[in-house]
Amino acid sequence: MRTVFLITRRELGSYLRTMSGYIIIAVMLFIDGLLFNAFAVPGPAKRSSEILADFFTVTSGVTMIGAVFLSMRLIAEERQTGTLALLYSSPVKDLEIVLGKFLSALLFLMLFFGFTLYMPLLVAAYGKVSWGHIASGYLGLTLVGSLSLAVGVFGSALNKSQVVAAVSAGVMCLALTTCWILGKATDRPFTELVMGLAWWGHFDPFRQGLVQTKHVAYFALVSFLALFAATRVLEARRWR
Repeated sequence: MRTVFLITRRELGSYLRTMSGYIIIAVMLFIDGLLFNAFAVPGPAKRSSEILADFFTVTSGVTMIGAVFLSMRLIAEERQTGTLALLYSSPVKDLEIVLGKFLSALLFLMLFFGFTLYMPLLVAAYGKVSWGHIASGYLGLTLVGSLSLAVGVFGSALNKSQVVAAVSAGVMCLALTTCWILGKATDRPFTELVMGLAWWGHFDPFRQGLVQTKHVAYFALVSFLALFAATRVLEARRWR
């Protein structure tokens, strides 16, 4: 765990020292604020809980897209600059590399969540919302971010180019999104199976203030599978 912590601190420091991470978060905040004012706030006789749920809806989409761009450099950049060979030659396990980089991006993404907190607080100030609803929504956003970053790390492990890594991760995230639409177009018993693969159906309860174990398990499982796949890719490249 000490090695994972050191890699996490190193990668988090690289986010904080360069402008790219701040630019991504600034763009995410700008887009999130626009979508919040355009889709969440308007509406006649809209209840505060509905506004809050819509806020988490738009923020989940921004989180997924932002996570793809935050994670695209994690391993692909190491291969581009040739520093991945140095990691391979050090007494560091592939799993520790993957976990350290994943956790650093997740911590940096949580910085974005902290900056968005003013929007739910505005809703709470002018309406009546449950603090449990806010906590549930942010837990859901963290899980969406975890899933997206894990997929992004996998895409970054597969490709040497950061652009191709972002495209690969984006396609995989899009596939997990469109499963919700495809599920509605299929017949039983495939409807529930296909829709169960989509992240949206598992995030929906969180945005409404509900926390259920089965939905937490979905995000944990998909994140685990993506990180496991990224680890296997690194192991395969180590022995080439």
